[in-house]
Amino acid sequence: MLAITALARNYGDFQAVKPFTTRIERGEIVGLLGHNGAGKTTIMKMLSGYLEPSQGRIEYNNIDLTHNPKFLQQRLGYLPESPPIYPEMVVADYLDYAASLKGLKGSERETSVRKAISDTELQSKLFAPIATLSRGYKQRVGVAQALLGSPEVLILDEPTNGLDPTQTLQMRDLIRKLSERATVILSTHIMQEVDALCDRVLMLRQGELVIDEKIDALHQSHQLVISTDLTPGAFKKLIADEPALAACKEWQHATVQQHHQFTINLASGDQNSPATASNELCALLAKAIHKNDGALFELRRASRDLESVFKEVNNPASDKKEVKHAA
Repeated sequence: MLAITALARNYGDFQAVKPFTTRIERGEIVGLLGHNGAGKTTIMKMLSGYLEPSQGRIEYNNIDLTHNPKFLQQRLGYLPESPPIYPEMVVADYLDYAASLKGLKGSERETSVRKAISDTELQSKLFAPIATLSRGYKQRVGVAQALLGSPEVLILDEPTNGLDPTQTLQMRDLIRKLSERATVILSTHIMQEVDALCDRVLMLRQGELVIDEKIDALHQSHQLVISTDLTPGAFKKLIADEPALAACKEWQHATVQQHHQFTINLASGDQNSPATASNELCALLAKAIHKNDGALFELRRASRDLESVFKEVNNPASDKKEVKHAA
């Protein structure tokens, strides 16, 4: 378990990362999202022990890393945005050298190198100079060095950078497999990667953690969509006549394929919203529409994609002061 408490980093008068607190459990795949300059790389460098925090603390398995950074570093695999590879070396020699830097010796080093090669499917390039590799294969070599020593925590900065679609799918499968025995922190600009891989999202804006939430919860919205032949006047009367539908008083109307579509805004402060409350309202609305001799063509809870959430958070007009924390 990785516990982060009031962690921050300053560069002179500039605060690159504002104080934030969170916990990352073993086996989680957590996505770091934010514009360039939002603080993602600074956070990863602090977690890896490469950069000292200006304040706060990082604990791994209840051990404070401020006083013992090597405790985590010995259990850490790190892939920076620019992989630390030596172009003049051949792949096999480089991975053997990287394993020696991690303190691996003898049969343990040989086994670890072989496993990293197998996991990243580098067998066909073992004796190729790194300088001759494609961008995708160089990325695989960088991932392979991060896997040496069977790390308990993996920090991956843009792990699918330069990979073709097939290689990207293979990398996703590998990351899922690794999460069975390690905590994975993943930074990427590709929303589909976060959706496909991550359990949670940490979203940053100008150095501030503004969202810490489960992926499933982020996809839920506080809206219901109803398509019916009831007119706006009839729908308004239906809502007014049913006290149990008081939460449905805020709605917008549109005509879609000759049907009347109503989008209901549920109160975001309702602790039962959006899931439980909207299920109950769906049942009540269906009964009320039928009772008023209306035809119901569609009734669903609206969803939103991660890109929409990202745009909301980074909208200059937004003023989110509170972090949404994972349940």
